[in-house]
Amino acid sequence: MREKNIKYSIVIPCYNEANYISDTIKSLSDQSLKDCYEIIVVDNNCTDDTANIAIRCGVRVVEEKKRGVCWARQRGTEVAKGEIVISTDADTTFDHQWLAKIEQNFQQNSDAVAVVGVCKFKDGPIWGKIYPKLLFGPNYLVYLLTGHTCYASATNIAFKKKYWTGYDTSLNQGGDELDLLRRLRSQGRVIFDYSNPTHTSGRRLTRGFIYNLFISLLVYYFLAYYLNKLFKKEILSSAPAYRDNSNVIARFLRVLVPGTLIFMLVFIPFATPRHHLFNTIHSAGDYLTDQILRRSEL
Repeated sequence: MREKNIKYSIVIPCYNEANYISDTIKSLSDQSLKDCYEIIVVDNNCTDDTANIAIRCGVRVVEEKKRGVCWARQRGTEVAKGEIVISTDADTTFDHQWLAKIEQNFQQNSDAVAVVGVCKFKDGPIWGKIYPKLLFGPNYLVYLLTGHTCYASATNIAFKKKYWTGYDTSLNQGGDELDLLRRLRSQGRVIFDYSNPTHTSGRRLTRGFIYNLFISLLVYYFLAYYLNKLFKKEILSSAPAYRDNSNVIARFLRVLVPGTLIFMLVFIPFATPRHHLFNTIHSAGDYLTDQILRRSEL
């Protein structure tokens, strides 16, 4: 492919995605829109065969040593040759016409700075079929009524690079979606196409509906995003890797106790230095969790 033909750069951040990356690349390579895009896999300190698989598939691989999805997407976007960059994930596949529909949206809306879409789960529990509707349905209704896009998934965001002002790499989970969307909206119109989904792995759903709704979404996603943005540093870290199958109750308690207290402290004036309180709260949460689990094993 000649460099001058590259209009789209599809950026895929990766950390140990050897089980998924070949299917993702194959799905992208089979798009109906031909010879106008590149695929960039960002190796974010993988310890498995992800990078080698991507190289064998014939796509571009770059490294980002700083750990975190925002750093990885930042690196991939910086080296992108296309005038339009697409953010997606390594465990995701795409309909044959997916890229063509993105192209059509940009062609029909010359004032658009970005085109975003929904994601659906291609496997997992049955409630996973409903979960995306809860996430994207209200957003679509708001968009139809007002033209305002209030949420986007990082698995399905296409934006004109000239309007990109960078990722906020001080953020973790949510920074590659919520913050990017906020920045794009400040530059111009963001099209929300409900009819052009991506299909992502249901592995995120393996811990159940309650965990995903109250822990993954409300605590690790929204609460962590706004707290970290408010204090301009990491107050709550990213969610534990969903490939880690350690005790669900332990993770629930370790998040619920400090998360609830931190949320309250944001709105309650206090004299003690914040960093001291946050450290104390996390320690207390871990101690309570360990005591509860120890008693349950007796």
